[in-house]
Amino acid sequence: MFRYFTAGESHGPGLTGILEGAPAGLQLSEEFIEQHLVRRQKGYGRGGRMAFEKDRAIIQSGVRFGKTTGAPIALSMVNRAFEKDDSNWPKVMAKSGERGDVERITLPRPGHADLVGVQKYDFDDIRPVIERSSARETAMRVACCSVARAFLKELGIEIGGHVIQIGSVGYEGWDKVREIADPLADEGAEKVYKSADQSDVRCLNEKLSAEMREEIKLRRKEGTSLGGIYEIIVTGLPAGLGSYVHWDRKIDGQLAQAIVSTQAMKGVEIGLGFEAGRSRGHEVHDEIVHDNNTFARRTNRAGGIEGGMTTGMPLIIRGVMKPIPTMIKPLKTADLVTKEIQDTRYERSDVCALPRAVVVAESVIAPVLANAILEKFGGDSMNEIKKRYQSETA
Repeated sequence: MFRYFTAGESHGPGLTGILEGAPAGLQLSEEFIEQHLVRRQKGYGRGGRMAFEKDRAIIQSGVRFGKTTGAPIALSMVNRAFEKDDSNWPKVMAKSGERGDVERITLPRPGHADLVGVQKYDFDDIRPVIERSSARETAMRVACCSVARAFLKELGIEIGGHVIQIGSVGYEGWDKVREIADPLADEGAEKVYKSADQSDVRCLNEKLSAEMREEIKLRRKEGTSLGGIYEIIVTGLPAGLGSYVHWDRKIDGQLAQAIVSTQAMKGVEIGLGFEAGRSRGHEVHDEIVHDNNTFARRTNRAGGIEGGMTTGMPLIIRGVMKPIPTMIKPLKTADLVTKEIQDTRYERSDVCALPRAVVVAESVIAPVLANAILEKFGGDSMNEIKKRYQSETA
């Protein structure tokens, strides 16, 4: 089963990832991983760090002659900010020696992990919390999860995401999104993300893209930040992944955990989601038909999941990202030492990270789906898995 761990700090020397569970014989290259890392770095509203960080994951083990060996895969990624000639980070993030004159940060930022992290680990300085809780960690998460994406792709399963709302600007309802997203998904979900990537806010609607950019510009001038909502579509999934028999095996629960455990995510819905709570039953449930020797649904309001299991229809997941708490315009906070109320200090950040977060969300659901495939079909090598998969899904 796919399982991964990441290590490293936002301004440390680099990030490390270890992924286990990838079957042997999976075609994998640093170039394949890099394409999603490059996508993660793009998006209107991003901060200055993206101007010099050029993320690339180096495969250190688990791959030989371009194919996985079945052994754990180790990945490393350098933080270029750490290596800059004028960088003070080697001193700030020193792994040994004395603190000396290194500044203690004692102003916790509302909305961040700062205060609770200090309380939990008994620090006298917020820096360790800032460094590990930072969204910089998602670069290695994308790298690790790209291996699962490569696995799914070999089975014809594609993942693609797009932005449906930034701040107050977005589509007017489920049907409006379906009109533009579903025809693309009919060609495979990668068509969705490749089309969305043509917009610097990753929105499929050109008019809304322009309005979203203006919204970001306006909030940047105000010194504040923006969040929003994105949609992830997965095509090619067979019916029956997941289970209804135990709560922890329901695939919608596992997918929701993957989304909400990502930095700044505050909610997730599948299919109609919260809109279903405002609708009547006949407006929510998908009628079943039998056509061409198979069962299907007339609609896909359930988003491809019923009873904790995939239906064979495209999977549709939406995530909500909160506005970034670090802003030019400060909020009020209490100093850890003096207890005085002060303005928060500014740490460089994005105005809106939602276009980048789409790529992270696409990535983190990949191991969940890959594990569901392995649980149902099994196998230690790609040849074995493909034979079983193709024979049982034909």
